[in-house]
Amino acid sequence: MIQVRVAGVALDATGQHVVLLKPLDEIPGDGLVLPIWIGQLEATSILVALENAPVPRPLAHDLMRTMLETLGAEVTRVAVPRIEEGTFYGEITLATALGERVVDARPSDAVALASRVGASIWVAEEVMTEAGVPDVLTETDAAERLDEFKRFLDDVEPEDFEA
Repeated sequence: MIQVRVAGVALDATGQHVVLLKPLDEIPGDGLVLPIWIGQLEATSILVALENAPVPRPLAHDLMRTMLETLGAEVTRVAVPRIEEGTFYGEITLATALGERVVDARPSDAVALASRVGASIWVAEEVMTEAGVPDVLTETDAAERLDEFKRFLDDVEPEDFEA
């Protein structure tokens, strides 16, 4: 397993959201980055957590964190252990009163939760080898995306989060 960090959340050419996972020991623009396509709500949730942005009401991943805390469980790590036919699989490892438990999850939910609780994020070497792409992100690209997200937060209304 390779420990990674969230290098960013971006839009692809078709407007789909992508979370980019980058090995901790690699500098931006070097090595590989793992793109995982995710939904808009999960992308927003990850960005809110990374920016510590205030939200008018708890998002789903805030609720997950609160429930786990209330039950005395702790997220110790999350992982992307495999990819099958283009579908990524995620796991959340919990420390509970009954011992360690591993819960199946979508990678986007696992990453959003890890981003809130400070848990480490891991990707299987085989997944990074199969689905990783060369990292060509520049600091300018990252700064522009951050500015775009900050503009989004300025314009978002509580009603935008209603189901």
